[in-house]
Amino acid sequence: MEFEVSRESTSSVDVDMVALPVLAGDSPRLGPGADQLDSETGGELSRFIRAFGFKAEKGETLVLPSEALGGKTRAPRVMLVGVGKPGTLTAQTIRETSAAVVRSAKNAKTIATTLWKVDESVVDAPAALRATAEGAGLASYRFDRYKSSNSNTGANTCPEKLVLAECPLEEASAALIKARCVVEAVCWARDMVNEPAGSKAPAVLAEEIRRRAEEAGLAVEVWGRDRLERERLGGVIGVGKGSSNDPCLVRLEYVPAQSQDAQPLCLVGKGVVFDSGGLSLKPADGMETMKTDMSGAAAVAAAMSALRGLEAKVRVVGFLPLVENMPSGSATKPGDVLVFRNSKTVEVLNTDAEGRLIMADALSLSSELKPRAIVDLATLTGACMVALGNKIFGVMANNDDFAAAVLDAASRAGERAWRLPLPADYRKQLESEVADIKNIGSRYGGALTAGLFLQEFVEEGIPWAHLDIAGPARSEADEFEIPKGGTGVGVRTLLALIEAMGS
Repeated sequence: MEFEVSRESTSSVDVDMVALPVLAGDSPRLGPGADQLDSETGGELSRFIRAFGFKAEKGETLVLPSEALGGKTRAPRVMLVGVGKPGTLTAQTIRETSAAVVRSAKNAKTIATTLWKVDESVVDAPAALRATAEGAGLASYRFDRYKSSNSNTGANTCPEKLVLAECPLEEASAALIKARCVVEAVCWARDMVNEPAGSKAPAVLAEEIRRRAEEAGLAVEVWGRDRLERERLGGVIGVGKGSSNDPCLVRLEYVPAQSQDAQPLCLVGKGVVFDSGGLSLKPADGMETMKTDMSGAAAVAAAMSALRGLEAKVRVVGFLPLVENMPSGSATKPGDVLVFRNSKTVEVLNTDAEGRLIMADALSLSSELKPRAIVDLATLTGACMVALGNKIFGVMANNDDFAAAVLDAASRAGERAWRLPLPADYRKQLESEVADIKNIGSRYGGALTAGLFLQEFVEEGIPWAHLDIAGPARSEADEFEIPKGGTGVGVRTLLALIEAMGS
């Protein structure tokens, strides 16, 4: 989607539809643009609101033909969009409402809106402009590369341009550049996640990441099997043994000009391109969405691809272990012991708890860099989905201040997160009879014991946060800016965190 700015009012701009905000209440209050149009039509807009029972709940829309309003706008249609009650307004409200406009704008190629200025006393103009553009851009996402040209996909009805009306140009430029970077990164992550597993073997996905990363000015290394062995990445090798597609690891680095020698922020993303469960085989319906099990790696790669465009001031290093977890005669067996980068040994009792095994090596590599902090993202446990559902990701951390920074970044980015504990006494569940630790605990508190497992591979004293994104990595339905399928969750949170760390 293209973004444009215009100083013109919504009644003057030449588009297919204008979208005007209305605030909820006992008597809905017309927002910027809507109040002016109502005045010009002698209160006609207010009469339609009452006649249709329009409540202005968040995302509620009402579309009227311009003729019904005396032809007072150049656009043939006027959309009223509810933003909810005034006391609930946030940047995320604007983001979601803008998304609702796009999803409701059937057959409108161009839309103009004053949504960004609904209440500048609560959300300032730069933040509101950015949120409006992000919501619209994210909601316009489609993954239709495998649809035939005659499929009835509805793709042709998606708006192509959003015009931010009555907009001061000097305030809009930086906000729209940031919005465009975020939207492009999230949508690329969604593309990677939605791609069928048969088309993204570890080496294939690594090359796609390399291509994008080099275009984005990142330093890239792809470690194949020989390098994995030299680097002693026993977890990555062990999980990948059962597949005919060799595992690999992608190392990405972003170095801003002003911070070349600074301690980096390290990002780790789980990249299981398909998870059958290995010899601890999943049931058939449990495999249906396992192409999404590399959502953590997609989020890290996508976020890092946006850093140059956002002029990020933080040095960032990313580690993406990419594997395919398959059953075969060469696969790791329950009871086998793997030796990891940091020399810890792990008894593998369930080969379907494989994500933590590849993350362990990447966390060890990160720790060796003595970073400012480490964040890892992984579709790690069904237990986290049981605890938090499919719209909220769990955050586990060894440092309260860093946990707060991650949660704040998620909130500002419009992604929902909740902190979970890392109870020290649960560590005993990981004790093994034959190795340093085992890869599973009891059936209860599985998200927490998975976090405790990962903590074993983070050097003491390094702030670290683990994001279990198993729930929100995939959505079963379109909702506001979130599409059905891969969501690209985590990209916005990482970028907001990096932005804050560089300020």
